[in-house]
Amino acid sequence: MFEVETYNGNREDQYDLLIKQLKSLLEGEKNVIANLSNASALLNQFLDRINWVGFYLMEEGELVLGPFQGLPACVRIPVGKGVCGTAVVKLETVRVEDVHLFPGHIACDAASQSEIVIPMLDNGKLIGVLDIDSPEKNRFDEIDQAKLEKFVSTLMEVYKG
Repeated sequence: MFEVETYNGNREDQYDLLIKQLKSLLEGEKNVIANLSNASALLNQFLDRINWVGFYLMEEGELVLGPFQGLPACVRIPVGKGVCGTAVVKLETVRVEDVHLFPGHIACDAASQSEIVIPMLDNGKLIGVLDIDSPEKNRFDEIDQAKLEKFVSTLMEVYKG
């Protein structure tokens, strides 16, 4: 049974505990929807100052909404559009300090001010993206990026199993 964890220590230590919890949740489970659902719930419980966290999965050449926590969201995002579509084209994390200054930003939640999107890659093949929005500008920094990339890498190990 999962219990809400108190995260102590510095931010890196807190993220390390989060990743350990993710590994525990993924252990023995291969169902993608179940794992992404638990991963989004875990991130929603862990991260403060966010208003949306979830996954978009590649399907027939576009991103399609997957498991998430937050307000209802855009269902389909074309490759190259918005922050998520840009991360797909670049195949790298895109961190946006102010979404209102990002050309072509797709506003699914008017409260969003900053965003980070991490591609989910399996042996170079794009599976989808992890998308996190915040109602604060400049919410995500280098520590968030590095640790969230590790979170996604840990999640992708299930695809290889």
